[in-house]
Amino acid sequence: MRTRTRGIQLADSGSRIVNKEYKGQRIFQRLGNVSQNDAEAWLNARQAEIDAERANSLRRGGQRLWADAARKYLIECKSRKVRTLNLISYHVSLVLPYIGGQPLFYVCNDSLEDFKANRQDDGVKNSTINRSMEVVRTTLIRAARVWREEGVPWLSAPPLIEMLDEKAQKREPYPISWAEQARLLPRLAAHHQGMVEFAVNTGARDENVCGLKWEWEVRVPELGRSVFVIPPEFFKTNRKHVLVLNDRAWAIVESKRGEHKKYVFTWEGPNHERDRVGTINTAAYQKARADVGLTQVRVHDLRHTFGQRLRDAGVREEDRALLLGHAIEGMPQHYATATVARLVDAANSVATTRDRTTLLRVANG
Repeated sequence: MRTRTRGIQLADSGSRIVNKEYKGQRIFQRLGNVSQNDAEAWLNARQAEIDAERANSLRRGGQRLWADAARKYLIECKSRKVRTLNLISYHVSLVLPYIGGQPLFYVCNDSLEDFKANRQDDGVKNSTINRSMEVVRTTLIRAARVWREEGVPWLSAPPLIEMLDEKAQKREPYPISWAEQARLLPRLAAHHQGMVEFAVNTGARDENVCGLKWEWEVRVPELGRSVFVIPPEFFKTNRKHVLVLNDRAWAIVESKRGEHKKYVFTWEGPNHERDRVGTINTAAYQKARADVGLTQVRVHDLRHTFGQRLRDAGVREEDRALLLGHAIEGMPQHYATATVARLVDAANSVATTRDRTTLLRVANG
């Protein structure tokens, strides 16, 4: 049965149905037992959405909204299998409320002042805010230099997007001492203990520890153990990295066999099923480090710890670079067995180091 508003029908059950063609587009929705006023409000909102979509579809070049540029950039990242896609998407979501509805030609440094001020008020560091700013800057640069419409760039030139000063807020690396490690590990849950100890014995980054897959394992029969070859799309420098395991890291990996088909490091959720860990830096990890007076220790400091211990053990720079995966010109991506054996010995040498980090901190005040 028709109601007072064309396109809104009242069913015998008392529910309302929207069935209307608006500007060439069909609108159909079963709204249930709602009032006529609510049904009309829903229809008006949907028609407004269609109007906005039509208006946006007529935009060209710099008239396009920044949200359109962000969407195009994310699609490109997905097609290129950019490993940081989720992180880029996160930064896009942060900026959208501030400039998403602005035409590209209007977006500039001043457009982001409120965004920067609000993030700083929330206690977010400048380095993190800059990651969002870099996403904005990248979209504007691509709009000017890459994206074309009938041979004409979306923007004539990208505006200058100024980054915030990070130096004043930058924290120095804090490699933990053996004594600090001994205090921290017992405070962690069992699955966390293995991940943290694995990180300080391999120098692997947080995402590579949490996302370590069994399918990356490559056996080295001559050594009676394995390495893990991390694919380029999962490694920071976008190149393959051979993750070499010392005796302690190898023992941790062996203890994890059979727990999960896909991931090395997992945890048992509330439904008693094991799943991968998203990050070492959980609330539980933060509480554990606070309990032992190590609030300054970031997850990335576990990597610094491995690097410091390699230096303390006298491991040569070339081997340190191979173990840590530093991008150096001419660095091989596949190692001969003899090279792996040498690197295993180098990685094992960290166990022989004395606790020099504490002495250096005292000496430096």
